[in-house]
Amino acid sequence: MISKEVSKSPKETRDIARRFAGEVKAGDVICLSGELGAGKTHFVQGFMQGMGTSGEEVTSPTFTIINEYSGKFPVYHFDCYRLKQYEEALEIGAEEYLFGSGICIIEWPEKIEPILPDSCKRIEISVTDSETREITFF
Repeated sequence: MISKEVSKSPKETRDIARRFAGEVKAGDVICLSGELGAGKTHFVQGFMQGMGTSGEEVTSPTFTIINEYSGKFPVYHFDCYRLKQYEEALEIGAEEYLFGSGICIIEWPEKIEPILPDSCKRIEISVTDSETREITFF
């Protein structure tokens, strides 16, 4: 079932993500799509707040590819933007995370689509204007 929410600020994006975090379980893989500057990192910050942390530990793992956070469940935050081929994700052990007992949140999931499980939860953040975002849950 597809659902949509509208965010008019980074705080609202974090609030939406915090509520969404209550719906996930260990082993879930969440694909988070959106253009640069859409608010994906704000979403992950709110998600981590929903996992029982401050969310302040969240930074975009653009150069490290994966950040690990502790919360209600281990959360693995991927940023695949810099990957040229999905095989690069395999080289760093992505499958262990994707099919493990933690929760994976993946920015730029299209870069590693061939190795993603079919059961991924998908979220797209679309920029409507300078402040407004439409967040679609698939």
